[in-house]
Amino acid sequence: PISVAQFKSTFGGRNSEIIAEWFGETDATRSKALGDRKESLYREIIRHAVSPMPGAKELIDRLVAEGITLAIGSSGPPENVRMICEAMGLTAVFRAVITGADVSRGKPDPEVFLRAAERMSLAPDQCVVIEDAPLGIEAACRAGMMCIGLTSSHAADVLSGADLIVGSLEEVSSEGLRRLIGSRA
Repeated sequence: PISVAQFKSTFGGRNSEIIAEWFGETDATRSKALGDRKESLYREIIRHAVSPMPGAKELIDRLVAEGITLAIGSSGPPENVRMICEAMGLTAVFRAVITGADVSRGKPDPEVFLRAAERMSLAPDQCVVIEDAPLGIEAACRAGMMCIGLTSSHAADVLSGADLIVGSLEEVSSEGLRRLIGSRA
């Protein structure tokens, strides 16, 4: 068994790192097998229960309509990201989708976000990351990107490294994203 605090402390991290930390498993083959099994079970559990966070679909639709370039930077496996995007009808809206399979280091390393910016042909200081995990916020900051902390998984004080903290995606707008980027000037 693991505690909620344990789960939250590694939320957004890579399976290989979590499995090594929690179980001391350092054999790469065994760790990969355990991680793959965990992700397969996760997909079975949520496959028919995927629902967007309040405001997510509306925000994405507004940003796409306004010509704002979007990407996904996830530590999760591509199968998980693909399943969620398909369930929400969002397979064609992201210019870049970077998953744990595309990077060699997990969050808080900034690699996932830097690769997304590169694929979008944007400088890191022209990007805003929306994150709900402390490891992701740290990764965004280390990438030189502005960051919005979303309190869907953690309390605001745990997300204090973000440039802006919101309780819902309904609080995010294209104007707010532009203000964040402009605040760097």
